[in-house]
Amino acid sequence: MARPLERQDYSYRQDPDVPSFDDAGPVAVMDGNCALCSWGARTIARLDRGERFRICPVQSATGTALATHFGLEPDDPETWLLLQDGRAWSGMEAIIRIGEALGGPARIASVMRIFPRPLREWLYRRIARNRYRLGRSDMCAIPDERLRRRLIS
Repeated sequence: MARPLERQDYSYRQDPDVPSFDDAGPVAVMDGNCALCSWGARTIARLDRGERFRICPVQSATGTALATHFGLEPDDPETWLLLQDGRAWSGMEAIIRIGEALGGPARIASVMRIFPRPLREWLYRRIARNRYRLGRSDMCAIPDERLRRRLIS
């Protein structure tokens, strides 16, 4: 399966605009003001008992730099990024891969693989463009210690 964001593995490490950060485990870059994304971040923190995942709001300096590095617009509602083993994934593929990596009930995201990639990405775009209708939230203000330990600024 081809990577949606073709770049050399760990290319962001050589980008002077990307601040250094802990990438020893998967890193999810998502909208820190979106209620749906905040729910996703809390879900990752709850299900990832090994605390491998890091979470980075796209509004942070690191999140903005990573999105830009991979050719994504930080202010675009479709910007969602997963870094795993130096590779970058976006959109529904990123969400599916997170679910698979978390295992357990999160593997339900794998069900999306029954749909062709264009349909999955269309669905992702529809949800992303309408996500603020579900409300806004400040991911970084959430008093959940499991989530706070994982946040990258």
